[in-house]
Amino acid sequence: MKLRNLTVSFLVVVMSIVSTGCAAVDQALSRNSSVFNVKKFGAVGDGVAMDTVALQAAIDACTTAGGGTVWVPVGKYPIGTLQLKSNITLSLDHGATIMGSQDMKDYPIDQLLPSREGNSECLLYAEDAVNIRLEGLGVIDGRGHPEFFPKRAGPGGKDNRPRLIRFENCRNVTFSGLTYKNPAFWGIHLVDCKEVLFSGVSVRMRNNHSNNDGLDLDACENVLIENCDIISGDDAICLKSTLGPCRNITVRNCRVSSNTAALKFGTSSYGGFIDIDVSNCYFYDCPMGAIKLQSVDGGQLENVSISRIVMDEVGCPIFIRLGNRGRTYTKNTKTGSYQGPDVNPEGAGVGSIKGIHISEVVATVVIEDREKAARAHYKKLKVDTTPGITDQEKAKAGPIMITGIPDYYVEDVVLENIQISYPGHGTEEDAQREVAEDIARYPEQFFFGVLPSWGAYIRHAKNVEFRNVNLSTRETDERKKTVLVDVEGFSEINSAR
Repeated sequence: MKLRNLTVSFLVVVMSIVSTGCAAVDQALSRNSSVFNVKKFGAVGDGVAMDTVALQAAIDACTTAGGGTVWVPVGKYPIGTLQLKSNITLSLDHGATIMGSQDMKDYPIDQLLPSREGNSECLLYAEDAVNIRLEGLGVIDGRGHPEFFPKRAGPGGKDNRPRLIRFENCRNVTFSGLTYKNPAFWGIHLVDCKEVLFSGVSVRMRNNHSNNDGLDLDACENVLIENCDIISGDDAICLKSTLGPCRNITVRNCRVSSNTAALKFGTSSYGGFIDIDVSNCYFYDCPMGAIKLQSVDGGQLENVSISRIVMDEVGCPIFIRLGNRGRTYTKNTKTGSYQGPDVNPEGAGVGSIKGIHISEVVATVVIEDREKAARAHYKKLKVDTTPGITDQEKAKAGPIMITGIPDYYVEDVVLENIQISYPGHGTEEDAQREVAEDIARYPEQFFFGVLPSWGAYIRHAKNVEFRNVNLSTRETDERKKTVLVDVEGFSEINSAR
């Protein structure tokens, strides 16, 4: 109630002095002890002078006062790492941009909790804090371009790449509005956080650098992501569970695009994923797949509902994988997928996948456009001029894949009211292909190669139902529509054959 009254008072003051211009507005804000204008603490905002000290001073003063709003007016503010604290609203006006330093010396980690995955550097950091809010119409731009942050970085190595945001063990966190763009590594990374809201957030992280995930939620609970517009280079909405589970997560009314996956559970999956609901979303331009549900490190993946999804220009539309990588996350772990097919399990054991319901999906699967693929300039790719369609291109535009491993089954999966159009182009040779188990390998569907079916490939599974599932090809395909291997209790109801 105190904050509400404060807001009303502030609006009355502003409306009464609009005609006097910005100077009077600034004066009114200065009189409000709970609003801290970063320029009053020495911020320049000219896009050149480093404003780290000034912004941190405003944050610290806000904390000392018991909380309030740190106001960032129009301007460009280059900074290094800032630490946000409890009961703080970081509010950026339209035309205000917080700009990440392009010098690694501005990202010290001596006061930060070490990250469980990858390096620890980040632009905005919080730990054990409550009631943090990031809001407004401004921009947080990491400026994480490859020429300043080489890809060769690893945990503790030289030239590490900073995340845009890393919050550890925080509660009551709100992201409202703002545009987040251009991290050198992951985008927004929350670990062990509870009561989290993303509302009306814009993410612009495609083709800036590698590993540019949009939202990474690790072992988070009670999260709502709604009305967001996400364009990412790597996984867009990615649930992870290094030590604890992701639980009670809702995603709705979002537009999502990614070079890799629009929605991904894993690969970090020791803690599991329980009670997840995703609805009314548009997934588009995702050449490596749209929905990926994975448990490969021993966790339980249960009670997941995904509905009302439209997919345009995507690769493999639905990939459900129970594997045995077996990672335990007892030490810092390098991210990435650079593993051969002969890699061994790491010891955590096999988890479970059961209780998955995916419904009301309309999807168009396409072969990746080669010119578009080459736009990721950091990869230094040239447009592929190989005649015809390559095996990798076909593998990325593969069928629904649901697969466990020998003696461990994906269970109780229902696909209902599904309509998917595939590109076709499968050959008789493709129809005879054998599919490796790759029990412990990092799970990407296209790693399995071209599959012997064009519509669905299901292996090591129990109780899989297709209800009103209509799959079609736009071009001729010599493979079978559906291939079942070691499957118990598969049924099709009102599905086109």
